[in-house]
Amino acid sequence: MKIGFVVNDIKTEQPSYTTTRLAMTAVNLGHKCYTFGVGDFMYAADGSIHARARSTNGKTHKSLEKFLKLLQADDHEPETICLDNLDVLLLRNDPSTDATDRPWAASSGILFGQLVARRGVMVLNDPEHLAHALNKTYFQHFPEEVRPKTCISRHVDEIKHFIEKQHDRVVIKPLQGSGGKNVFLIGEDEKANLNQMIDAVIRDGYCVAQEYLPAASKGDVRLFVMNGRPLLHDGKYAAFRRVSKTGDARSNMHSGGQSEPVEVTDKMLRLVEIVRQKLVADGMFLVGLDIVQDKLIEINVFSPGGLGSSSEFAGVDFPAVVINDLERKSQHRKFYGARMTNVELATL
Repeated sequence: MKIGFVVNDIKTEQPSYTTTRLAMTAVNLGHKCYTFGVGDFMYAADGSIHARARSTNGKTHKSLEKFLKLLQADDHEPETICLDNLDVLLLRNDPSTDATDRPWAASSGILFGQLVARRGVMVLNDPEHLAHALNKTYFQHFPEEVRPKTCISRHVDEIKHFIEKQHDRVVIKPLQGSGGKNVFLIGEDEKANLNQMIDAVIRDGYCVAQEYLPAASKGDVRLFVMNGRPLLHDGKYAAFRRVSKTGDARSNMHSGGQSEPVEVTDKMLRLVEIVRQKLVADGMFLVGLDIVQDKLIEINVFSPGGLGSSSEFAGVDFPAVVINDLERKSQHRKFYGARMTNVELATL
């Protein structure tokens, strides 16, 4: 296969990122892989889509650090490739990372991904539906049973009224964003500074006020879902628990969280079953569900991370499982051609 990996910026990628693991695994399996940032697309006069991409094809790599160093090397000249020739394009950039400093870049991957898909290339996750998931309102389209009680507003009085109605603490966070930035846990001790915390959140947009789940003090679980089903191989699930070792209420890995093994429970599997139909209908090939007890706190459809931790704890090469599934999809595309839509292929 020929696989394209879209990232925010190749210079900011890290060896531990799931995208790096997927790309190195694909190259080691004999596929041709090309990595490029959201600023590297080009729409040509004839309607074809190109990109200035980097690759290390034809080599076998054992070290993620060395693999990425080769891609990022200053003397590694990118080559211009026609994306029409790809078998699959993986949109692995996180729009929220670019929302503040590079607002033009936040939607670029989706927009060019839509154009590439219309030219017959399989694009995952499906860019038409990713456009609906650019902020946390996408989460509100899933059944209420799986979600904590939530208020979304820019009016301070409405947010404060919601907080007063909750019997326990409340989490407030930006509607757009990731990585735990401007996420606050509001309890009795914090209410004296409530106005300042709300102001910090609404400075850049809407505020999400969400019911606090007490079980979150023990961390949350990241469970990978592929093709609408829990990512499972040899009886092992791609999942791990994220816990805070710093006393910070956020267990996000960018905020000091650490990963631990976890046992996937029937409650977690039931959550997957409840959200499965919409994930499939939306063409969400690879998704990360963040779970606290019997509730989802987030559905990550943009570049979900942690596949390395899942592999380590389960003793399973989950990146290889993902690439093998792409091989299967690529074969189906050859069999059916344009008779299967991008959405249908995404979760086939």
